[in-house]
Amino acid sequence: MLLAQMNIDTIDLIIIVGYLIGIMVIGIKVSHKRRATASEFFLAGKTLPWFMVGSALFAANISTIHLVGLAASGYNDGLVIGNFEWMASFCLILLALIFAPFYFKSKISTLPEFLERRYSPSSRTFMAFISVASALLIHIGISLYAGAKVFEHFFHIDVIYSIVIISVVTTIYTVVGGLKAIVVTETIQTFVLLFGAVAVTLAAFWALPEHGINTFEDFKAALKPEQINMIQSIRDENGVLRDYSWVSVLLGYPILGIWYWCSDQTIVQKVLGAKSQHDAQLGPLFAGFLKILPVFLMVLPGVFGYVLYKDMIGTDNNMTLPIMIDELIPWGLKGILTAGMLAALMSTIAAALNSTATLVAVDIVKRVRPETSDQRQVFIGRISAVVVMILAMLWSTQGDKFTSIFEAINKIPMMFAPAITCVFFWGVFWRRGTRQASIITLVVGSIVGAAYFVVDLPMIHLADKMQFVDGAQQVVTQVIDGVESPVAARLVADTLGIPFMQVGWWLFCFCTVVYFVVSLLTPKHTDQELENVCFDHPFQAILHKRVEKGVDPRVVAGILLLVMAVLYFIFR
Repeated sequence: MLLAQMNIDTIDLIIIVGYLIGIMVIGIKVSHKRRATASEFFLAGKTLPWFMVGSALFAANISTIHLVGLAASGYNDGLVIGNFEWMASFCLILLALIFAPFYFKSKISTLPEFLERRYSPSSRTFMAFISVASALLIHIGISLYAGAKVFEHFFHIDVIYSIVIISVVTTIYTVVGGLKAIVVTETIQTFVLLFGAVAVTLAAFWALPEHGINTFEDFKAALKPEQINMIQSIRDENGVLRDYSWVSVLLGYPILGIWYWCSDQTIVQKVLGAKSQHDAQLGPLFAGFLKILPVFLMVLPGVFGYVLYKDMIGTDNNMTLPIMIDELIPWGLKGILTAGMLAALMSTIAAALNSTATLVAVDIVKRVRPETSDQRQVFIGRISAVVVMILAMLWSTQGDKFTSIFEAINKIPMMFAPAITCVFFWGVFWRRGTRQASIITLVVGSIVGAAYFVVDLPMIHLADKMQFVDGAQQVVTQVIDGVESPVAARLVADTLGIPFMQVGWWLFCFCTVVYFVVSLLTPKHTDQELENVCFDHPFQAILHKRVEKGVDPRVVAGILLLVMAVLYFIFR
């Protein structure tokens, strides 16, 4: 009876269930120890080679949010959303050359611990709570919603039940296995999800002639204006400011990117588990090369989906990828593709769970009770991972409040990313930055960012009630559910028409002013306090020694920069 209701063949269901069980077993067996040490559970015993670090960085990032969300945004906005993938390569270069050496030399276990080394214990505590919140809200919560949408389409299982199934499977091998289990399963899942993405892209391309698309000109004619442009103009054809124009991407992405790739525990924890500084630097660069692929394998299929199935998809752009798989992929292969999507989902959730376990056990419990044993830390980490998962399950039910999944994962971090980027970036480049400047910037910047987010909550549903006059928003009053709601709230949220990506830039500028003013008014650190946590001069990361024989990370970074420059020139 249940199979009859499902939108999937029996063989595909067997593949998916087999995959879920298989990956859980591998995750448990690869590193399960009854008495794992804290280093083994949280940092894989610092044994990870560069290719596993890079693969894990990529897999932890490319979750079902990306597989579903990038296709949805490709359908809605076009290739321009691919800038979130290509710009990541530049941030990964920063991680490899600037931040990773500091993290490795200072022998930290968490990113908040680095803030304590650079600034003060209060900065560490604040950062720990922010990191747990971001993992709960973004990496786990919204990821669960994206995965549940896939289950709902293929299995006709209610979103709530889907969330429970996914959560239980991922939590089991994460809580039992620790970071090594996560990295090994993520390495496997990287290849599974890339195979799936390639299959969908090729199937969509081969289907174009059946829909009357025989030339590139036919293809362009079937698209929205600038839908296949990586670099878009500041305003659209109606004169309205674009969220993802070249100015917004250039100014806003580095603010999100440095927070995410260089200071977010969920991502950087793989670098902290590297077996050497060389591996800690080459791993992010390998991930930087892998980040070239999603534009062609995850965003472009969404553009194809607009041409092929816009009548079926309509305004529910989050269903772009599920519908394309349903329409284009034969039985058997459909099961592998769905398994790949679940693989991506579990990779991100597992990484976030392990990072929250580390943050709670090391940055909160261990500091409150320094006498806490290794075994007790691991136990507390496992319990906290379960608690965080339960809270994330509750939050994930709110995923449909956002215009798109991809919008959600970019708007939520605007609450705290500008402040965190500010204290990390200036902290390693400017020796005059002080402990007082750090905590004040983190607190004030997060409060302002949260205020912006609250008035910009999509659930207010005022966007379609706005009136536009010459591109400016006119303040009016509307009635929603019988309650008077001033559209002025939405006007404040959009910061007088500034796209949300640019809001991130201006929040960063505000935080920078706070940071510099407070730093100049408070006592500076001694040279001894800044050892291994701050550069002597801005170019020290590049000029600190001669180019090494063999594979020098600076040479690899230069090659990656050249490749990205060529790609942007071709697809401008």
